Amino acid sequence: MKRIITVTVNNRSGVLNRITGLFTKRHFNIESITVGATEDPAISRMTFILRVQEEKDAEQVTKQLNKQIDVLKVEDITESSLVARELALIKVASKPSTFMELRSLIDPFRASIVDSSRESMVVQVTGESGKIEALIDLLRPYGIIEIARTGTTAFKRSTQRSSAGDQSLSLV
Repeated sequence: MKRIITVTVNNRSGVLNRITGLFTKRHFNIESITVGATEDPAISRMTFILRVQEEKDAEQVTKQLNKQIDVLKVEDITESSLVARELALIKVASKPSTFMELRSLIDPFRASIVDSSRESMVVQVTGESGKIEALIDLLRPYGIIEIARTGTTAFKRSTQRSSAGDQSLSLV
């Protein structure tokens, strides 16, 4: 099962290495990692998408992370109402004759063309992983040359939605 774990840490050399080493020792598969400075440059936020076998494995990860030097806060936000986004750059084969067709495919995804040549174009898309996968599937028949993805970054919404499906407005 997939788990989304966020870790707030001191922004110091070697912290990421120690944390990923912990996952390696425990044989957890990291599907994606995003790391970046927060509003405070001395603090970084890490978002891990992990594949674990059982719920107790996720609890074990959280406990082990909390014991690490330089870790300030650990949260498993998988079950929370959250904002999650990923960025992908997709280089797709493109001829002048298919340019408009490709553009009509990417427009509904709010994606943009950030580079183009006679042989290819680079499409930039942001959103949830499923949206990015759907666009990749649509572009695949045209010939994907290269893909670069950031991995998911996420945090809890400012306003939590109720489990009854209430679509509360969020400031995020």
